[in-house]
Amino acid sequence: MEWHGDQRKKTFLLVIVKDRKRRESTPAPDLRINGERLKTLDISDACRYLGYWGTGNSDMSATREVVREKARVVRDLIKSHPLTPKFSAELFAQKGIGAFWFSPALIEWSQSELEGLQKIWVQACKNAWHVPWSSANSLYTFPTAEGGHECPLPSGVL
Repeated sequence: MEWHGDQRKKTFLLVIVKDRKRRESTPAPDLRINGERLKTLDISDACRYLGYWGTGNSDMSATREVVREKARVVRDLIKSHPLTPKFSAELFAQKGIGAFWFSPALIEWSQSELEGLQKIWVQACKNAWHVPWSSANSLYTFPTAEGGHECPLPSGVL
């Protein structure tokens, strides 16, 4: 795609119609670049914008599910890995916990949602140490000064 003489990657175009009456009464415009029709989304369809998932009507709940899914994927990835427990815990911290890191600033998480996320994080710590999920959580959630592995918790990230 050429734009003002520069070669640019064709990524996406975001058009937000803020006037609710106009948005509801006017169909989506037929936008094209080089004859190719651009995909349009309904106001309630979630899409990624600036690293977060949300809809055109500011519903950011899709971000919660993306954060949970990324944590699940990394948790399952380190289940049968050749890495040491320390390196697999670091991998989970970067990929699984990193997805959550900035979301609380934009999205309110309920206590039950944080507890569900904590469950996934503790399971990932147990996977890193090659122990079954049914083993006691306290060994992984207690601070190292008290003999635990000090698995990060969502409440600690907040």
